[in-house]
Amino acid sequence: MPPFSCSTPSNALLPAKTDSNVVTINVGGQIFQTTKQTLALAGPKSILSTVANSQLAHLSEHFVDRDPELFSIILSLLRTGNLPSKAKAFDLQDVISESQFYGVESLLVNSVSNPSQFEAFNLEKSVVLPLNGRDTPSTIAATPFGSLHVAHGSKITSFDWCLGRKKTILTQFTAVDSLLPISPAVAAAGATDFSGLQILDLENGSVRETLNWENVTRSGSTVQAIGSSGEYLFASFESGRRNSNSILVYGLQSLRPVTEIGHNEIFGADLDSAIPATKLKWIPSYNLLMASGSHGGPSGVSGNIRLWDIRTGRIVWEVKDKDDCFSDVAVSDNLSAMFKIGVNSGEVFYKDLRNLDDEKSWACLGDRRNLLNGKKEGVGCKIESHGNHVFRTKKGDIELWSEVLIGSGKKSDDGLGERVFRKNLMGRTKDMGGAKITNLAFGGNKMFITRKDQQSIEVWQSSVRGF
Repeated sequence: MPPFSCSTPSNALLPAKTDSNVVTINVGGQIFQTTKQTLALAGPKSILSTVANSQLAHLSEHFVDRDPELFSIILSLLRTGNLPSKAKAFDLQDVISESQFYGVESLLVNSVSNPSQFEAFNLEKSVVLPLNGRDTPSTIAATPFGSLHVAHGSKITSFDWCLGRKKTILTQFTAVDSLLPISPAVAAAGATDFSGLQILDLENGSVRETLNWENVTRSGSTVQAIGSSGEYLFASFESGRRNSNSILVYGLQSLRPVTEIGHNEIFGADLDSAIPATKLKWIPSYNLLMASGSHGGPSGVSGNIRLWDIRTGRIVWEVKDKDDCFSDVAVSDNLSAMFKIGVNSGEVFYKDLRNLDDEKSWACLGDRRNLLNGKKEGVGCKIESHGNHVFRTKKGDIELWSEVLIGSGKKSDDGLGERVFRKNLMGRTKDMGGAKITNLAFGGNKMFITRKDQQSIEVWQSSVRGF
């Protein structure tokens, strides 16, 4: 008998009145009853929808040769959109296999690894993912529903959304410095010592396409940063001779060039033009691209942060940072603010995106007495935004900055209201400390971090119902 079949009882065995909305399914000898509407939630490609759409669905007993206990989990998922608490008794891989058989894996992903389940104050270290080989991670990138790509040495290792399966491919790079997922099986990768932006097939390890910037000197162009929006792919290039740089905009699906912004040809000691963008972040609500880059020299660290309108190719806002220049920058669309870490003070600063015309300097969220500190406390610190929070690394710990929405109602000079941010240390006592944090990424209900000289990735996760 096939794994899925149906039988129609004779008219003599039919009840006098049959509810045409109720469907009976026999799974491995156990009878389940549900409605057509519930089964239809599985989606048009699921075999369960096939049952629901059958004209004789209410007259037939459909037999499925599968595990009835696992099917009860799938049925609960369809009914409520969430896994029942009894799902904890099963191995996650068994539930995934069953969801794939019934064609409802997307519902399972949405239930177990949904970005809406991310709770910053509830994150705790849940698992450590080991990597093959001796190379430590150079960069990491996560997808919205929690799958993860890790560059270590010349390799990229990909973990699926449940982190139960991984696949490693070998690239042409000595080390990957920039990595960005384009789809579940495709990523853009680049390096500061290797020419071209490569579009990689992560399933078979092949290079689908290489994107290059044709600079004036016709020398090779290395990749300094990658970013994306829902429509575009952004790449910051620097010529091999380091005398020109530019940001190219490509169609995210077509990978064809759309426009070029920020093209600089360096002449003499024009230091500002010589700094390529090393971080690119799209701000959806403002339709602007944030590009930042810094440079260290004998006189200290200097850099610039620019907001680009890619439609006109113009800079709508710019700041040149020198005194306590940034070591890293983050932009939060949810909070309508930019954040930076001072390379000397090590403190966090913010700039309100709602009032860019305000010529006031960055507002310090920490101890202003450290502004004169020349110890370079911020070197190597990372800052990233996710949701309504900002995450800042400080050696082996992570600080969580959040806006306090219950305030005094006091108005600032710009009339927008005074903003207050508060700091919390993340994790339980046993999770704190350790080697210096080198990378931060967010996906699904998880935060991923890497540490100096460690061939692994820490997964910090909010608890979810079911698993």
